[in-house]
Amino acid sequence: MAPPGRAWNMLVALQAGNIVARYAKLHLYDAFAIQESRHVDAGNEIAPLLEVEGMKVGLMTCYDLRFPELALAQALQGAEILVLPAAWVRGPLKEHHWSTLLAARALDTTCYMVAAGECGNKNIGQSRIIDPFGVTIAAASEMPALIMAEVTPERVRQVRAQLPRLKQPSLCAAAIIMMFFYSALDSPCYRLLLCARVE
Repeated sequence: MAPPGRAWNMLVALQAGNIVARYAKLHLYDAFAIQESRHVDAGNEIAPLLEVEGMKVGLMTCYDLRFPELALAQALQGAEILVLPAAWVRGPLKEHHWSTLLAARALDTTCYMVAAGECGNKNIGQSRIIDPFGVTIAAASEMPALIMAEVTPERVRQVRAQLPRLKQPSLCAAAIIMMFFYSALDSPCYRLLLCARVE
């Protein structure tokens, strides 16, 4: 439970009507003149990967999209699909940010990105499914819609064979880990990277 007067931005995953995972958003939306942290506490751990029809699924929420470390940590733990519900607020260049960041996270991780964008007067909608090569394979407009696309582990393996990003050393990840040990960073997401294993 969150402390009195506070809340978590909580994503709940259901299977067969049962709660199988809870994820409290790590990165609060303190940007573009909005301060989510005034009323909401950040989570402190990554959600466990879910298995859905033989594929491993990671969870993220909204502003998490701007932090590649979280997506990378889940991919290194075996995620093949990253699911991201979002209330992406309208504003200058925000639609461009949305589409660019979704494609970037797919490419960073060679995972499918399945993003549900909330519609309404304040938000852009634009739900998308992006394949592991960063290609949009299904998309909605700003209006409510149901979108579908085929996602397969074979496509993930095919892309990862051509783009073995997750097996290649990362100077950025190494630098983050070094700074962590020297207490230069104190972010839950950077701590998560320490748990990820590269073969």
